[in-house]
Amino acid sequence: MEVGTKRIETDRLILRRFRLTDAQNMYKNWGSDSKVTKFLSWQPQKSIRQTKHILRKWCSSYFKKSVYNWAIELKEIGEVIGSITVVKDRVKWKNGEKAVIEKEIGYCIGYEWWGKGIMSETLTAIIDYLFCNTDTTRICAKHNTENIASGKVMQKAGMIYEGT
Repeated sequence: MEVGTKRIETDRLILRRFRLTDAQNMYKNWGSDSKVTKFLSWQPQKSIRQTKHILRKWCSSYFKKSVYNWAIELKEIGEVIGSITVVKDRVKWKNGEKAVIEKEIGYCIGYEWWGKGIMSETLTAIIDYLFCNTDTTRICAKHNTENIASGKVMQKAGMIYEGT
């Protein structure tokens, strides 16, 4: 069962679908920052135009119930400061029946908000959402071995280290 990206609220955050109007904050707060993208699979965005192109693509995909892509909005300032998404979705079959439905999570947040527990709060909320609202049986995430802080985020959210 897939339900798609729905609004989630925590004490400090609103996790919601991206909007085209988020382009300026996305570009400013994390999209163009090489510190944020250092360990990610994509390079910093070179222009607001590039950010708008990415957002148009993301926003046009929300009609699919299999898309899980949240903007992380900090209530205190009313701006998006990061993103969290299901980057891979796997179904493993055993004897012709679904055995494991696994979702892999990817995330990033603006440098200004590192070390404040915001990403752990976000990841915990997404894990709860996926387990409570979908037929997901396993959630995983990966991080670069040099990015120790990302591993700590996962542990704080209740994830268990499996290996390198």
